[in-house]
Amino acid sequence: MADDPPTQTPDRGQNDVKQDDAPATAPTPQTTVSRPQPARKPSKRSYSGKKETMNGPLYMQASNNVVIVRRLKRNGEGAIKQLTRWFVENQIGFSFNLLALLFLAHGIPRARTHTIKYFTLSYQNPQSGLYGIGWDDTYLTAFCVMLFTLLRASVMEYVLAPFAKSQGVSKRKDITRFSEQAWLLMYYTVFWSMGVYIYVNSPHYLNLHELWTSWPVREISGLMKGYMLAQLAFWVQQILVINIEERRKDHWQMFAHHIVTNALIFASYRYGHTRVGNLILVLMDVVDLFFPAAKCLKYLGYNTLCDVMFGLFMVSWFIARHVLYVYVCWSVYAHTPDIMPTGCFSGPDTNRSGPLEAPTTKGSWYLLEPLWDSEGLVCYDEKVKWIFLSMLLFLQALTIMWFTLIVQLAIKVLRGGSAEDPRSDDEGEDLEDEDEYVYEEAQPLEEEVGVEALDLKNWERRTGVKRQATTATGVSLPGHSDRKELLGRIGCEKQVD
Repeated sequence: MADDPPTQTPDRGQNDVKQDDAPATAPTPQTTVSRPQPARKPSKRSYSGKKETMNGPLYMQASNNVVIVRRLKRNGEGAIKQLTRWFVENQIGFSFNLLALLFLAHGIPRARTHTIKYFTLSYQNPQSGLYGIGWDDTYLTAFCVMLFTLLRASVMEYVLAPFAKSQGVSKRKDITRFSEQAWLLMYYTVFWSMGVYIYVNSPHYLNLHELWTSWPVREISGLMKGYMLAQLAFWVQQILVINIEERRKDHWQMFAHHIVTNALIFASYRYGHTRVGNLILVLMDVVDLFFPAAKCLKYLGYNTLCDVMFGLFMVSWFIARHVLYVYVCWSVYAHTPDIMPTGCFSGPDTNRSGPLEAPTTKGSWYLLEPLWDSEGLVCYDEKVKWIFLSMLLFLQALTIMWFTLIVQLAIKVLRGGSAEDPRSDDEGEDLEDEDEYVYEEAQPLEEEVGVEALDLKNWERRTGVKRQATTATGVSLPGHSDRKELLGRIGCEKQVD
């Protein structure tokens, strides 16, 4: 080899090969002599023969004469884990194909009576111009879930992640976190603004008593209907996200939060309480404007602006979630018995009957009837009041727990620290360190690569081959040929003339 010093046959010694003692018919052992080669500079080419080019993903680079495969090895993964990992890696293509098939089906005239439900609001009353509720709303909700999945993954992959890299964010975990928070900031900017517009132009603007008047309401405006269904779709998609992506430190708290949030949005929609549902979403979403902004500033390195935004986040959190939200909970407890009629109603708004006595033969199951029957019994009594109030107070308990952590973080900032998320970024220091890679055997190369660029120690560590030290005699010893075998396998070993 070019990098080994030339050797000569040494004088006899205790380590010499004794030719006189060998049988007359035995061949004379030969020593392996390395001849000096002209020094060659290592090639700056990659295995594909191009300078610093990428041919496909990092874990599978290919060219005409070699295939080098580098893939992640995950230990102890079951079928569900593999399925969720596949969905994370293919969610753009999967959701895009589903939506494309849906649009193609909509192009068939006979199918439009069914596919139209995915793209438009159902149950419009031509006389009033308002919209009722029913199970056909599930189609539009499912469409929004697919759309949010596609938008989230594609915007993070092709817009937000490249932007983070261009701003100097280099670690994979930080790029991912920045992209997630920036997407949330985009979503809440749109839907919080929409919620505020609905609230300002509603009869319950700055009037808690109007939250409960005219109940039961089973027909709402198109804007309110679309807003509620889109919010429901977003929180359904959030349940999917936290269960397929890397789990955070507070996974189960967030999972419980999302379940209760979905239950409240769905129940308020089906029970005719969209007014209070709109107000609570506005109060909750305003906090999620400042928090993602603070996180994004942190990852971009603007620590001072991050701390300022974090301060605004704390103020908005306390006012919206621990003052105004609690006031709404108090209104549920104090105002609803005086304003809402006690009893049950049935039928649509145009042909409503009631109030009726609550049925005694169904136990408490009649309270759930509005969830599946849009024209069935819808009731208000003490049980209904406490069911809604208990779910609202459960969310309040979660926010109190999180606000305690936020206060601790604020104390840290005042003492000279930086604002970092105390809830969700503690699942690991560096995700790359947890990855174990598996390498498939490469095919021989037709072109030469500099020997100095080979990582022989890393190859020996993966294959389990241990290289023994070479001797000054140049005699080929067991184990020494493994290095030559490796060099010959990848096309770097020159044959000795």
